[in-house]
Amino acid sequence: MPESPECSEVPGPGETGAGSAAPAGAPDLVDPDDDLHVARRRRGLRGVPWAVLAAVSAGGAVGGAARRTVELLLPHEPSGFPWSTAVANVSGCLFTGVLMTVLVRARPDSRLLRPFVGVGILGGYTTFSAYAGDVQARLAGGEPAASLGYAGATLLCGLAAVWAGVALTEPLVKPGASAEGPRDRGLGGTDGGGSEQVRP
Repeated sequence: MPESPECSEVPGPGETGAGSAAPAGAPDLVDPDDDLHVARRRRGLRGVPWAVLAAVSAGGAVGGAARRTVELLLPHEPSGFPWSTAVANVSGCLFTGVLMTVLVRARPDSRLLRPFVGVGILGGYTTFSAYAGDVQARLAGGEPAASLGYAGATLLCGLAAVWAGVALTEPLVKPGASAEGPRDRGLGGTDGGGSEQVRP
């Protein structure tokens, strides 16, 4: 009986499909969906960037505490407008525009700034789950107009906030010494005329 793909032999790190050693310096292929309960599929754990994980964890704690503070400052009844969620998400978009401008123009080589601030703090501060829950609650409560209006207004305000963050920060941030390197071009780069372009 032929083996299923899940049970078939999986090349280990540093090996090719035939079991021979891979060329020196060749990167290991890592599937982000590997089942870590299967021992031979745990190769994705090799080379874990612990500093980045620590930065994301610390930032997430700060961002979660900040969002809880907003919730305490802007309480609302279950049937009322979710001001705390809207404020957190829209202001988080504003801060994202600021962060991306700083990264592209001044700190393109920073390894931990984006994980700490972008993924950690802003990821913990903003909330898609509460936003989706508020939309669903209004639909379930027989308020389709309010539900769709809230969903659409949040998206539009978020996009406007990102644009505002970029527009307000660009004049204040001077390009760093490495702002014209390849890494910067990957984040936004420059156009043919050499002018800076920030792409949130």
